Amino acid sequence: MSEAKGRFDDELDELRRVRDELRVQASLGKAEATELWEKLEHRFEELEGKVKAKAKAAGEPLADIGDAAQMLAEEIRNGYRRLRDIL
Repeated sequence: MSEAKGRFDDELDELRRVRDELRVQASLGKAEATELWEKLEHRFEELEGKVKAKAKAAGEPLADIGDAAQMLAEEIRNGYRRLRDIL
C-alpha cells in the first residue's frame, strides 16, 4: 500500500506542478490578450474616424477608402485573428 501511496503522491505533485504552470500561462495569456485588445480598439477607432472623415468630406459614403485605410483594416483583421488564437 505504501508504494501505491507514493505513486499517487508523485502523481499529485506532478499535477500540481502542471496546474501551477498553466495558471501562470493563463495569467500571461490574459494580460497579452488584454493588451492586444486595447491596441486593436485604438486602431479600430482610428480607422473608423478616417473613413467617416473621408466620407463626410466627399459628401457621400466612399466605396474606396484608400490604400492606407485598407492596410490599417488588414492590420486590425490580423490582430483580431491573433486575439482569437490566444483565447
